[in-house]
Amino acid sequence: MKQLNTEIISVGTELLLGHITNTDARDISEMLSEIGINVKYHTVVGDNLERLRECVEIAKERADILITTGGLGPTCDDLTKQVLAEAFGLKLVQNEDELRGLYDYIHNSSHYTQNNLSQALLPEGSTVFHNKWGTAPGCAFRAEGKTVLMFPGPPVECVPMFREYGIPCLRALSDEVIVSHSVRIFGIGESAVDDLFADEMNAMVNPTMAPYAKECDCLLQITAKAKSEAEAESMIRPVMEHVRERLGERVYGTDVECLEEALLPLLLEKHLTFATAESCTGGEIAKRFTDIPGASAAFVGGAVVYTNEAKARILGLDPEMIEEKGAVSIEVAKALAENVRRVTGADIGIGVTGLAGPDGDGVHEVGTVFVSMAVEGKTWVRALHLGAKRTRSFIRRMSGNHAFDMMRRWLSGLEVEIVF
Repeated sequence: MKQLNTEIISVGTELLLGHITNTDARDISEMLSEIGINVKYHTVVGDNLERLRECVEIAKERADILITTGGLGPTCDDLTKQVLAEAFGLKLVQNEDELRGLYDYIHNSSHYTQNNLSQALLPEGSTVFHNKWGTAPGCAFRAEGKTVLMFPGPPVECVPMFREYGIPCLRALSDEVIVSHSVRIFGIGESAVDDLFADEMNAMVNPTMAPYAKECDCLLQITAKAKSEAEAESMIRPVMEHVRERLGERVYGTDVECLEEALLPLLLEKHLTFATAESCTGGEIAKRFTDIPGASAAFVGGAVVYTNEAKARILGLDPEMIEEKGAVSIEVAKALAENVRRVTGADIGIGVTGLAGPDGDGVHEVGTVFVSMAVEGKTWVRALHLGAKRTRSFIRRMSGNHAFDMMRRWLSGLEVEIVF
């Protein structure tokens, strides 16, 4: 089968002005990589008729699949359908099902005007993607040997629509089944993973393997094409076993999104709970874990103790010890974990104290963080030096990842590494 190349065209002046981050292109690219479809180009263009026409003509020349996001709304600057239909010699025709739905929506809402009905105009012969998350439908058509898919711009609409309609539509272009799994890794970066597997990846044709960097961890995506799902799975299995064997304890899960998602089943399996005492992370660890459905079975609660006074008053830390050792210290981190465990009655206590920036404390540089974990009879502390040039969000997220990793290791019977 010929490798199909894709271009994503994101339409919206607000993207060029930086008012909105173009997360649609990122999320669609990620979903396409999971089914083995190459994205060759990302294009961003404003709400301008001539420039959008130019971008579409360029995309027609170099891509097999054109995916657009944005420009499907009811206002005069929503030009995507008009330009795509024109580029492929198609008329815009009214879809009666979508029109009826829009009538119902408009007549039951005080926020919508009659121009919303223009959203029911779609290129003739299109497959309609009904929008259950908003009003503007998406669509797909084939013309001149190209496959065109259009989706609305708001991520809360675009992402679920692409998952529900776009992926099945693109899978249908092939008589082969594409299966992909991700091996998630913490404690080693993308470049190191690439160095470990570079020769193998360069030699692989089917299945394939590719590393991807996330903000504070990375993954290896393993993808196979075959006549059946079972055959593709059998091709992937030995590769995944090889990867897991070579990376060992650095692998924290398969087909999960983050460390906390991999941690929850371990806590539930052992019927254990944890609590958090956070300073520089400001409650982010608790927030991330409680974003996961079912987290209440494993998370007791947390305290954000940003000041020395709060550390002493809420969790009972010794003020003289804090003064002597400094708030950013191994001793304070240790006490945070032990005291929050005692106060809440949790099986595991997590403590975090450090400097997320922009200023240091005269002793430690920005990026110095102490992450601790206390269980009955033992406490571990990791001293992290994450770099003075790192952003606050990176330092806080990486600190959280270390907290989750420490729990994961202990629950899995692995050594809880101490990093200095």
